[in-house]
Amino acid sequence: MADIIKRFGWRHLRAAPTAHIRHHRSGQLTHDGPGLSFWFRPLAAALSEVPVDDRELAMTFHARTVDFQDVAVQATVTYRIADPAVAAERLDFSVDPDTGVWRGAPLEQLATLLTESAQQHALEVLARTPLAAALAEGVPAVRERVLLGLREEPRLPATGIEIVAVRVMAVRPEPEVERALRTPARELIQQEADRATYERRAVAVERERAIAENELASQIELARREERLVEQRGANSRREAEEKAAADAVRVGAEAERAVRLAQAEAEGARAVGEARAQAQAAWLRVHGDVDVAVLRALTGTRLAENLPRIDSITVSPDVLTGLLARLGAGQEPGA
Repeated sequence: MADIIKRFGWRHLRAAPTAHIRHHRSGQLTHDGPGLSFWFRPLAAALSEVPVDDRELAMTFHARTVDFQDVAVQATVTYRIADPAVAAERLDFSVDPDTGVWRGAPLEQLATLLTESAQQHALEVLARTPLAAALAEGVPAVRERVLLGLREEPRLPATGIEIVAVRVMAVRPEPEVERALRTPARELIQQEADRATYERRAVAVERERAIAENELASQIELARREERLVEQRGANSRREAEEKAAADAVRVGAEAERAVRLAQAEAEGARAVGEARAQAQAAWLRVHGDVDVAVLRALTGTRLAENLPRIDSITVSPDVLTGLLARLGAGQEPGA
């Protein structure tokens, strides 16, 4: 849209480089070209603004294949207005001299023309194509046919339109048909997924079995080693008991021999002591056999006195003293 400025009954128009301006004044073409800037009187001016840049038109339309299946086609047509003068003559690109806004809807008219033309050529292709082929190879076929058909369309050059490119994004069936077509592939994918899952489970089970076997083998080996350890411990215990028994036997034998020797020594000592005592007694008897009886009595009294306990004091009653004096007197009478 061109920029228009009002100044004292005059208007100043400034257009973009991609906008072709045609200015007629009193039926005469005064200005003609892109990106113009000029003053004009609104009452005597007729202005047209034709865009000359590349424009893209997105379209979606339905078609039917040879096997009576509905499909939706998504496409984009890139076009440009190659001849602005022809386009301005065939379509209403006039703008308001006060606002610079199109009075009509020329781009909508172009969109309708291009959409109907593209749809016509796409329908011709899809009407001769089965659904499976249309879904598999329909995109390039439709694109080539639409591009060729639009470039050969006589109305477009007569309107000043040039087709730059055509892109077809998708040819899709109805949702029910699409789900039905996806079912085998999904089942196949699911089967592959299930097979992969089963294989993973089988591998996991195999690994668990291998781990269990390794653990069992380890336990068996451990039990075997424990058995060997128990046997070795038993052998060591037996050897230790045997050695201890042998040591005890040696010790008992040594103690017995020592006791025997000690008993023999004690017996010999006792025998020697007895012999010595017997000899001393015999000598004592021999000595005392030749001694007078009075002497023996005196010795006996002396020995008795030696063995008597110590007497610190003695109390003699008159009766005892009388008896002793009587006995002493009786013993002295014969000698006198």
